[in-house]
Amino acid sequence: MSRESETIGNQIRVGLFVTCIVDQMWSTIGTSTVEVLRRAGCTVEFDERQTCCGQPAFNTGYRAEAQRVARRFIEICEESTADAIVSPSVSCTAMVRHYIQLFQDDEQWQRRASALAARTFELSSFLVRVLKLQDVGARFAGRVTWHDACHGLRDLDLHDEPRSLIAHVREAEFVELESADACCGFGGTFSVKYPEISAAIVDQKIEAIERAGVDAVVSGDASCLMQIGGRLSRIGSKTRVMHLAELLAGT
Repeated sequence: MSRESETIGNQIRVGLFVTCIVDQMWSTIGTSTVEVLRRAGCTVEFDERQTCCGQPAFNTGYRAEAQRVARRFIEICEESTADAIVSPSVSCTAMVRHYIQLFQDDEQWQRRASALAARTFELSSFLVRVLKLQDVGARFAGRVTWHDACHGLRDLDLHDEPRSLIAHVREAEFVELESADACCGFGGTFSVKYPEISAAIVDQKIEAIERAGVDAVVSGDASCLMQIGGRLSRIGSKTRVMHLAELLAGT
């Protein structure tokens, strides 16, 4: 397939919000996101000054600390001339939406947070809802299933978007996962504070994945995939975990 035939959609300037986990622990998600966006006809920019979005502090109840991090994140994004900020993380994208709540007592920062939230998108949402794309020229020979990450399903109302993208991956057979919308048990600091409960929750997810008999379980959040992948590895499963961006980047 030629580069010309791979490029689809209209030229849009995108700022990549790569997230901490992707940057530090799973860089191929970031590079795959760039590949998919470029294939979709976008130009991609990346500001190396990016910091944490503040989600860990926010979820643990440290609101003042979360505000300090969020203010810096907003300031950096405001300098971007990109048409949209796109992230391969449903939880971090959801956190940007929560900035409005975080600054509910500060009208100026709440207004700035609202403007940023309006142009920040998770990858599958951006491709399907904004670019109106379902087929990005991906290929994967095997059976795949989808795990609905909690932030994506409940905060961003994502359900059909990733499934429609997977349905258009050539040679891939999609298998709907039993209780796909059930939590994986990670929950950020929840898995650290309550490891036994976390392990019990993910074990139910693993049992469903094993019954599905798939080659790969796909999701839109690296933290969920680390939780699921770690448990699959411990039981010696041959099922691999893949981020949606990695699946869509395959040709």
